[in-house]
Amino acid sequence: MNLCSIASGSSGNCIYVGSDRTSVLVDVGLSGKRVEAGLNSIDRTTKEMDGILITHEHSDHIKGLGVLARKYGLPIYATAGTIEAVRQMDLGKMPDGLFHEIRPDEEFCLGDLKILPFAISHDAAQPVGFRLECGQKAVGIATDLGQYSDYTVARLKNLHALLLEANHDVNMLQVGGYPYYLKRRILGEKGHLSNENAGRLLGRLLHDDLKAVFLGHLSKENNYDKLAYETVCQEVDSGDNPYRSRDFYIKVASREQTSELVVV
Repeated sequence: MNLCSIASGSSGNCIYVGSDRTSVLVDVGLSGKRVEAGLNSIDRTTKEMDGILITHEHSDHIKGLGVLARKYGLPIYATAGTIEAVRQMDLGKMPDGLFHEIRPDEEFCLGDLKILPFAISHDAAQPVGFRLECGQKAVGIATDLGQYSDYTVARLKNLHALLLEANHDVNMLQVGGYPYYLKRRILGEKGHLSNENAGRLLGRLLHDDLKAVFLGHLSKENNYDKLAYETVCQEVDSGDNPYRSRDFYIKVASREQTSELVVV
């Protein structure tokens, strides 16, 4: 399986996941032109995609959905709550028949990919993360979650690659210029995962066959790459697990640049 972050951050998110036979995008919070350029950089094209998986309806995850739907007619997979919320947004007319309803904890297949949506804690209509499998390989996408639980850990166990949210540094957020209500939202149970909590969650997911971890959805105002990386690694190293961060490929996914293509 292959994983690539086209872009990841509070200003826009788009992730490519594929096998030798099937290719999907997870979220399209970028312009169609930017999505195409990112895919071209890894020798893929938008028209080759077999579908779009949507985690939730916030604009940084669906900004380019209307354009891509009209231009390429790609099937869109999202929960009922997300579909209804998307239909209420100003994305222009969407072609009939493109939306396909999915349900948390109900697997579905797209080509040779087996896809498991799982519920996440975020202030959206019916948000989900995704576990994607092909044969014996598995990739996970978990962003926009204010908290995690044993349920989350169970859905992300035994992955070979993972894109995990490390949204903010708690101190930067608390002393920064955001209004109080927004700080409360981000720090709340339906907000975003801090660097510290990302590291704690990652510590519960490490195993010998985990080949790559991308830290994603970093806040532009309340985080930066080095801080996110070092905090997550520190939490892993000090946690109750037999592993050390240096034993794993851990990188920050850029909001501007497409990542390398990880093959697992």
